[in-house]
Amino acid sequence: MGRYSNLLSSQMADLATVQPGQRVLDVGCGPGALTAELVARFGPAAVAAVDPSEPFVASARSRFPDVDVRLASAEQLPFEDASFDATVAQLVVHFMTDPIAGLAEMRRVTRSNGVIAACVWDHAGGRGPLGVFWEAARQVDPSVADESQLAGARRGHLGELFEAAGIREVELGTVSAPLEHPTFDAWWEPYTAGVGPAGAYVARLDPERREELRQRCRELLPAAPFTLESLAWAARGLA
Repeated sequence: MGRYSNLLSSQMADLATVQPGQRVLDVGCGPGALTAELVARFGPAAVAAVDPSEPFVASARSRFPDVDVRLASAEQLPFEDASFDATVAQLVVHFMTDPIAGLAEMRRVTRSNGVIAACVWDHAGGRGPLGVFWEAARQVDPSVADESQLAGARRGHLGELFEAAGIREVELGTVSAPLEHPTFDAWWEPYTAGVGPAGAYVARLDPERREELRQRCRELLPAAPFTLESLAWAARGLA
């Protein structure tokens, strides 16, 4: 997702509406796509980040040695109440073990009237970066379990989760990631790495079924080079 998430980071930083001198927390920072944007805008002293993955935390600490990067889940943030002026989660809510608890923790560590913002891919509407892949997979195997049921993936659900977590004045919208793919193979290759639900699905297929899926994807996509504009649901509210 890195090649897509990089394109969302500036939009999510805009949603956070951080001002000079304020502090912002990147929840579920991964290797640091959003962290990099926040550091570029506000400086490392203004940014903190957490992720539950040790390799991602190690990578983020290496990239941003002056940022407070900690190993932690969204559901148990290692910060005092009202520690930040804004708290942001980019493409993370649908992977939280308990999304309402995770968002409530984001609210807890954000000062009163501070901003909480998040985005998740529109998997249910098929407009995320995996939309073509899962459409092809369903054509090959109608019983396949895609990512459309993940938290926040359907229209309005992210806002429902925000409100259930006690976040006020919730506003909904979308953010987009238009990405050009020079060849079909450049689009397909990441799915063969076994990463995420889509990669795990490909890894389970025998060679014949994998090639059938690959060819079905090729049929559904435009001729290369092509640009796909992936959309994510976004929500913004106040602590």
